[in-house]
Amino acid sequence: MRHVVLFHSVYGLRPAVRAAADRLRAVGHRVVTPDLYGVQATDTVADGFALLDKIGQEVVLDRARAALRELPAETVLAGFSMGAGVAGALLAERPDAAGLLLLHGTGGAPEAVRAGLPVQLHLADPDPYDAPDEVDEWQRAMTVAGADLTVFRYPDAGHLFTDPDLAEYAPDAAAATWRRVLAFLATR
Repeated sequence: MRHVVLFHSVYGLRPAVRAAADRLRAVGHRVVTPDLYGVQATDTVADGFALLDKIGQEVVLDRARAALRELPAETVLAGFSMGAGVAGALLAERPDAAGLLLLHGTGGAPEAVRAGLPVQLHLADPDPYDAPDEVDEWQRAMTVAGADLTVFRYPDAGHLFTDPDLAEYAPDAAAATWRRVLAFLATR
């Protein structure tokens, strides 16, 4: 089984993130869900971005690094939306990561990818934060960099479609995502 760090979205550490971690723990993975904000999660995206602006991206990244400090080098880096970006941003500092699991957002600079790095992306189609042409370009760059990349796009799903507490929740897409995530982690 794997060690996984699961970074939250711009909303903060919501119940859906904890539930996702519990889902992964139920099959034997060791999952850490750091609170990158240190305060209660917000109720709206706008409040989340305001909180991120107040806390600052560098503080968020420093808290993410601190959460990784005690974890093995081959930990899977994972995140929801903004958290996917955090996971990707830390990839260069974690060259032995067992994989990159991106939920609801792209992440990872292609120059940080080692050949064969397992990467799985789950994204709404279309997604309001990741334009299709930008996702296609990111996908090409990750492939050229040598990532073992699998992209799943979910038509007509909302951005955070795995969060049952949000209006954009899409139960069929969420169920498919979790089946695919469990398969991804089982092979790492």
